[in-house]
Amino acid sequence: MQSQSQSQSQNQNPGQDPGRDVYELALGDVTITRVGEFSGPVGMTPDVFFPGGTEEAWQRHRPLLTPDFLDPDTNICVSALQTWVLRSEGRTILIDTGAGNHKERPYAPVWGHLETDYLENLARAGVRPEDVDVVVNTHLHLDHVGWNTVLRDRTWVPTFPNATYLMPKADFDFWNPAHANPSVFGPGNQNVFEDSVAPVHAAGQALLWEDSHRIDGHLRLEAAPGHTPGSSVITLESGGDRAVFVGDLLHTPLQIMEPDQNSCFCEDPAGARATRRRILGRAADRNALVLPAHFGGHGALEVRRDAGAFGIKEWAPFARLRTDRP
Repeated sequence: MQSQSQSQSQNQNPGQDPGRDVYELALGDVTITRVGEFSGPVGMTPDVFFPGGTEEAWQRHRPLLTPDFLDPDTNICVSALQTWVLRSEGRTILIDTGAGNHKERPYAPVWGHLETDYLENLARAGVRPEDVDVVVNTHLHLDHVGWNTVLRDRTWVPTFPNATYLMPKADFDFWNPAHANPSVFGPGNQNVFEDSVAPVHAAGQALLWEDSHRIDGHLRLEAAPGHTPGSSVITLESGGDRAVFVGDLLHTPLQIMEPDQNSCFCEDPAGARATRRRILGRAADRNALVLPAHFGGHGALEVRRDAGAFGIKEWAPFARLRTDRP
């Protein structure tokens, strides 16, 4: 999820820290921890963020959407940037790394020059940069790769020095500025490849995968194109529990009840709709927990089939943990 330049005036505090509280959930032998970077209005009304949608649908589902996904006073969409931290088979795995600090984002200024406490929030969850074994970027939009790197002596270097970064090759190729591919995002992803992707690749820490990739016995990456050419999901199966981390397949619960509704950032609208229906259908049939990248509030949910679309079965039972970390 990203905001374009018109959003700057609507979001004056992108550096707020939503990550001081730590929330965890165990699925089989895998522990999932939610670490936040940002939560708040993102400067777009529903008709801008989700073109092709109807005001009637937003009004009909308004009790579900406010206040975690829609500000009732301003009618501005609300979203979160967060990382899912997985501890699986003795390794620490991060899914998506937010917007990052000190990044130059001339066409998405709401995510530029941030000063968030993201690394401190990770520390509260018991994770130091050197502890991370694997970083998964579900796709290579600016708000999913920002903390891939940090600025050190005027040079962008990998934030997690011991990690393998799993990046979809299709997105690596698509966003490489040398290829000059046109995008529905226009120039909104400018500088992202150079400051958050290429330095990791140059350091020899990037693994570019295609079609599918087995992370470990519980976790598997699979291609889920549409939002971007390389968009992916991570499936979890452990001890009879199932989950799917869906990245930007969903930005709002409205897309569960209205699965043909895309965000304005989907490169292949028809592909995004087909992928969303396929992944949600499988999650409903397998009782899999669905964990989107940008859901605030409860953060994750189970879905059910409902008259050709889907409904919310129940929200995830994340538990707030006490922590003595600063």
